[in-house]
Order: sequence, then structure tokens, then C-alpha cells
Amino acid sequence: MPQTTQKTTKQRAVRAPKQEKPPRAPKAEKPRAPKHVRKSQSATSAKLLKPKGKIRVIPLGGLQEIGKNLTVIEYEKDMIVVDCGLAFPEEDMLGVDLVIPDITYLEQNADRLRGIFLTHGHEDHIGALPYVLRSIQPPIFGTKLTLGIIKNKLEEHSLPFAPDFRTVNAGDTVSAGEISVEFIRVNHSIADACCLAIHTPLGTVIHTGDYKLDLTPIQGEMMNITRLGELGQEGVLMLLGESTNAERPGYTPSEKLVGRSLEYIFTSNPKKRIVIATFSSNVHRVQQIIDISAQHGRKVAITGRSMLNIVGAAVELGYMKVPKDVLVDISEAKRFKPEQLTLITTGSQGEPMSALYRMAYSDHNQVTLGQNDLVVLSSSAIPGNEKLVGRVINELSRNGVSVLHDNDMDVHVSGHACREELKLMLALTKPRYFMPIHGESRHLAAHRELAQEMGVPDANIFISEIGKVLEIDAKGARFSGVVPAGQVLIDGYGVGDVGSAVLRDRRLLSQDGLIVVVATVDEESRLLLSGPELISRGFVYVRDNEPLMEEARRVVQRLLISTLSSGKIGDRMQLKTRVRDELYRFLFRKTGRKPMILPVIMDV
Repeated sequence: MPQTTQKTTKQRAVRAPKQEKPPRAPKAEKPRAPKHVRKSQSATSAKLLKPKGKIRVIPLGGLQEIGKNLTVIEYEKDMIVVDCGLAFPEEDMLGVDLVIPDITYLEQNADRLRGIFLTHGHEDHIGALPYVLRSIQPPIFGTKLTLGIIKNKLEEHSLPFAPDFRTVNAGDTVSAGEISVEFIRVNHSIADACCLAIHTPLGTVIHTGDYKLDLTPIQGEMMNITRLGELGQEGVLMLLGESTNAERPGYTPSEKLVGRSLEYIFTSNPKKRIVIATFSSNVHRVQQIIDISAQHGRKVAITGRSMLNIVGAAVELGYMKVPKDVLVDISEAKRFKPEQLTLITTGSQGEPMSALYRMAYSDHNQVTLGQNDLVVLSSSAIPGNEKLVGRVINELSRNGVSVLHDNDMDVHVSGHACREELKLMLALTKPRYFMPIHGESRHLAAHRELAQEMGVPDANIFISEIGKVLEIDAKGARFSGVVPAGQVLIDGYGVGDVGSAVLRDRRLLSQDGLIVVVATVDEESRLLLSGPELISRGFVYVRDNEPLMEEARRVVQRLLISTLSSGKIGDRMQLKTRVRDELYRFLFRKTGRKPMILPVIMDV
């Protein structure tokens, strides 16, 4: 057997001759992120912290409704806001232009507010900012396109200070006191959309924003499901998940499907002028329309204020590339033959005074539609807008204009996740608690059912309401009180000066009209000096109802004379109330109608 021998003498190591090392190249300096941004930590570097403190989740909009999205998230003394959107008025909100969330709670806690964090640039997520920023001044965090759209909007508003905008990119994390907010790339019907991972010492809350899984996006990359999966492995305390398409089965199709449909439409209609109405914020859709038009040798004209603003911002920031000499001004539209021109316009929701609406009703200064035109509604009707869209389609058809919409072919795909994508989000994040957001009651209920299917216990699913506070601590989650919440109505330049009383009056005026009663009295001598005169607006046509109006006048006259003679006049308001009540009873008995009655009693 071979034996090993121990060395007893030291052996000198033979070294190679020294070679001079080549000089090191200077290290390239990495670009530094802004001070408010730090890069996200990987899952392996996350430390497990002992649960402490309390998280409060308070939706101030976006629940039991479509739009007006605003969610407050608090940890101890720090507060952040996710999104700040508007909604469009319902049919009974007569004369109202916009609806925004009530931010009384934010005003009361402005010293704790560390920032407004925006998921993307749609109106239902950023549209309330010009009004909200009049009373609070937090920093506003968003991606480049999102902030670009907001800056364009704010040019139309006069604010008492310069807003503090802070640009972030997907992958960045922003410190906000003891809270940190991580921006994660998602796909949506607008570029630069993100969901938010809100990290606190108690745990991580994920707010999905609006999203879908598009495996073949027009621009950029698909949703960062890798990072969402990492967060799920680390442990997600709560998921706030959008619910808009929670009732729709399957997956939302890719935006590229619309491109194929549009290509077919252009090929099949070579002799017609093509007018495409779509959401102005869908820059990927607009980009496809411009590219296809250029391929078919067409010029493109854009009309509609919001469309011009957003396309201008997208081109300036590099989110859209327009081939040279393709865009022309709308004022030049009449110079081109139908087959030489494509029009891109607002008005896909049938909004009165939008560009398409004015074209349909022959009220547009530069464009008149007829038999040589094809109108494509590259959108779906937002719930509540179906009648408006139907009216525009009817008017276009009456004028001999051909119309295509999403019921005819695939000219629109949603930007929101359907049921299988919602399930994927739940599977990736594996939340302990779940709150469905962004939807009406039926959407929230459908999303709850999906969460139950994915294994979230029913006791850990919370369907909330605006103003309702959900508290989470080491002991669990529970609803705990309410904060001021509701809606603020925007009418013209007025913010909040139209309330329930004004709406009630407008509703009465729209239903049964108005009668003004004018009379002059001398309270000292107890005499009726002139009148009463009755002025009717929207109640009856006076010339055809003179006997009724004369009898009503005598009813008021007798009441005034008897009240003055008795000396029981009281104050002027009491006298007006008596006139109103007496005339109301008479008119209802005679006509069955309930007009608004406005007494004007003057004393000399």
C-alpha cells in the first residue's frame, strides 16, 4: 500500500516574474435617481419586521360607482393618496359638468399628507387635481406621460402656487415618511401605467390601479408579473384590486387586435373618408391609426381639444412618433379628397359639444359629414352613456353616414383585466386581505367571488364604501368608523356651490316649470298696492290658459287682502310661505302639476 510522506523541509515557491497591470479604465458614473426615488429592494434583501403600528385604508371615491377614484392609505402619522379622479354627471344632475370627491378629510389632515401618487393619466384617476390643488399642496408623483397630461390640463386653470411635480419611472420606490411606494409596470389603454406596492413596517399593500395583461403591447413591455410574484413570495398584507371587468370571462384581447381590424377597414373602404372616434388618452390606438393611414397614403387631421392636448403631450415626450408630413390642420380638411384623409376625433361617448357630436348635427366649423364618410366608434360606451352614443349613431345614419362600432367588429378592446387576469393577480400576490375597488356594487361582488375561488377566506374580504375606514394591525383587519366623504359638483367655474337643494330646484323646474308671483304691499296701511302678477315659465302656455291663470291670480289676491286686513302678517318670509302654499294647493287641484312657485313681495 502506498504511504504518504510528510515534508520536513520548507520548499520555496517559484513565482512568475511580475507583469505590469494595464491601467484600469475609470468607472462610468451611474446616473443618479432623483432624491425622492430609490430603487426597489429585491426579495432576498427584505427583512422580516415584527408587526407593529396600524394601517388605515379609506376610499374617498371609486366604490359603488364608476370613476372618481381616490384612496387614502395611512400608517401611523403618515398619509398618502392614490389617484385623484373625477366622474361624469348622472342624468339627474342637471347642468352639472363634473363630479369630484369630497376632500374635507384631506384638508383636515394636510400636515400628514406626504404626497399624491398617480397610477396613470386617465380622467377618472387625475381629473380632479385642478380642483383639489386649490386647497391642498402635496407633492404629486407620477410617470412622465401622466404628469405631462396633468401639466397641459393645469394650463386651463389658475392655481395660487406652482404644483410640486416629481417624475418617477416604473421600478422606482419613493419614500413618504414611514411609508414607501414602489411603482410597478402594468399594461393599460394608456402608456406609462403602473400599479403601486405600498410598503409599511406592518406589511405591503398593493393597489393595482387599472391594468390588463397584454402579452403583445404596442409599445414597451408587458406587465411586470415577475415583481408581483416576488412580492407575493415575500408576503402581501392586502390587495386593492380593480373590478371594472370582474363580470367578463376570459382574458382581455391585446391592443394589436384593434390594429388588424383597422387595417381591414382601411383596405375595404379605399374611396371613403374615414373618421375614427376614440378615447383621447389611448395614445397607442391613435398611433396605430396614424401609422395605418400613412401606409394607405392618407393625411391625418385631429380635432377635439382633449385629443389635441394629449397627442401633443405624447409626441413631445416621445410616446408617439408621427411620420413626416402626415399630420395636417383640421382647417385644411376640405382641400383633400375623401380617400386622401383620415380624421381622428373626440366624442366616442356621444358627449354634447364634442367634435363628433357637432359633426353629426352639422355644427362643426370645418367638417361636414355625408355619404362619402365612414365613422368608426373605436370605443365602448361607458355605463350610463349608452343613450348619448345611440343618439349620435342615429343622427349620423339619418344623414347617410356609414357607422361601425364594436358590435360590428373588433374596433375596440378594453384596458381592464377580465376574470382570468384578475385571478392571475390574486395568484401572484397571494394577499392575506383583499378589497375590491373601482366598480359598481355588482362588479365588487363579482370580484369577491373570484377571490373566494382563489382561496382568500370570506372573513378577509372587505367590500367597503366611500368614507368607510378599514383598520389593519397585528390583531387583524376590521371596519372602524367613517370620515367625511361624498361628491362635490362642478358647474362652470363653481366648485361645490351646487348641492342637493339646487339640484332639487333644477329638477322641479325641468319637470313642472316655474311661476313667479309679484305683488307690492304697504304693511303699515295694510293695503295691496299693485298686483299680484303671475309670470309662468315651463308650466302652461299662458295664451291658451288665460282662465286658469286669472283664477290663480284671484286666489293670491284674496289671500293677500285677507292677510293684510287681519293684521296677522308676521314677517315677510311668512307671507311668502302662505302665498306659495295656497297657490300650490290650487294649481295641483286644477292641473295635477307641481310647479316651483317663487313669490316676490315688495313693501313700500
